[in-house]
Amino acid sequence: MAHIEFLDETLRDGQQSLWGMRMQAGMALPAAPTLDKTGFRVIDLTGSHPFEVLIRHCRENPWHGMDLLIEAMPNTTIRAGMRSNASVTFGVTPDALMDTWMRQLNRHGARSFWIYDVLFNIDKMHRLAKVAKEFGSEVAGAIMFTLSPVHTDEYYADKADKLSAMPEVDTLLLYDTAGVLEKERLSTLLPAITRNARGKPIEFHSNNLLGMSAKAYLDALEYGVSILHTASRPMANGPSVPSTEIMVNNIELLGHTHNIDKSCLPPVAEHFERVGKAAGFLVNQYSEYNVLSVEHQIPGGMMGTLKAQLAQHGMSDKIDDVLKETALVRKELGYPGMATPFSQLVGILSVLNIVTGERYSIIPDEVVQYAAGHHGEPVAPIDPNVLDKILSSQRAKEIAETPPEHPSIEELRKRYGTQDDDELILRALVPEADLQRMRDAGPIKKDFPMLSSSELSEVDRLMRVTNMPFVEYSSQSLSLRLEK
Repeated sequence: MAHIEFLDETLRDGQQSLWGMRMQAGMALPAAPTLDKTGFRVIDLTGSHPFEVLIRHCRENPWHGMDLLIEAMPNTTIRAGMRSNASVTFGVTPDALMDTWMRQLNRHGARSFWIYDVLFNIDKMHRLAKVAKEFGSEVAGAIMFTLSPVHTDEYYADKADKLSAMPEVDTLLLYDTAGVLEKERLSTLLPAITRNARGKPIEFHSNNLLGMSAKAYLDALEYGVSILHTASRPMANGPSVPSTEIMVNNIELLGHTHNIDKSCLPPVAEHFERVGKAAGFLVNQYSEYNVLSVEHQIPGGMMGTLKAQLAQHGMSDKIDDVLKETALVRKELGYPGMATPFSQLVGILSVLNIVTGERYSIIPDEVVQYAAGHHGEPVAPIDPNVLDKILSSQRAKEIAETPPEHPSIEELRKRYGTQDDDELILRALVPEADLQRMRDAGPIKKDFPMLSSSELSEVDRLMRVTNMPFVEYSSQSLSLRLEK
């Protein structure tokens, strides 16, 4: 039997997968003190994409929200995620800005980081890990899993060896964005990783798109995994990770131990269920096994984006065609791992191929950058005919011949007109017009309005116990009729 630690994903991957990264600080603050008392090893909180969405769509300063939430959870280590070579764009961010991004996250109180690079630019991951260690922070070196003919156990064992060799890396994180890992593959993959882990703990994160991730977590415990990524039940499952509730119950039944205070789980779940329903977001999801998901391996958070893009073109009925096209494009582009930025690039290209009716007639600049090697060496060769189409235009040739620039931090501060590195990060993420709208919206709201009154509570109780198809309620202040 083993002692299993839990890492909470309610505030990061849970809301990224189910709420489109639109969880504002006030939505989470009431539950934060309880999360803090639950006994999680780490609470995952943020990354560059949530920052961008909060600014653009919620008109909320993400630095201020981060400060409020970290202040509300003083007893638990807070994590942030970092892609090794980009903050938010699908292109490449200057190294100096990435280093500053890492330092500012630390200065605001994050003390754990998962660092990933789908193409495994190990030198860039190592550089950021060193910056994190300037603050004594924990670093998880991420092994982004994807199924393909070229992503073999040997391939991942080599990456585990390179990552664990870094003294700055404290844990290895096996990250299955599509939730496709089953016991047969885990039985060979995890021993290969563990042999090269140099005794460092193994974390496991699996998005439950196929409904298999809870079982995969239990199987993984047999092969040395000791840290599981879970979320509060309303924020779990479907494209998110398994629930903390079911995994705590499962490991207890198997005789393992943990540090979770189970009395803290119901109030957190109740809070996020109420907020999610009030805001019109997804809660309490589940998934069914779909073979097509194994082929395209689109991450959970990406599926909503694809559907929204098709809806804009009045082609929502073409989603299955896009998913099949995604599987083909992924193969033609050399099987890039389906995580940011490549899941988005493959998905966008697939939508364009379907919408235009002519494959590769429109090539985004970021796809050219990938084909030109600006992100690193593709895992497998790009299909020669596709490569010709990508690089054939004059625009593509110009992009291919212009490698990413790497100005110094002083040059970047001058370019963006600020000596404040918090402000520098925000200006690099989004246009000034978005920042101004954020400023105009005023200070962060510390709560989220939800319908609540003694009358509504009474109606809710009646609806739960009655067999009638509707309930009418009248008082001096309220009159309403609710139908089942």
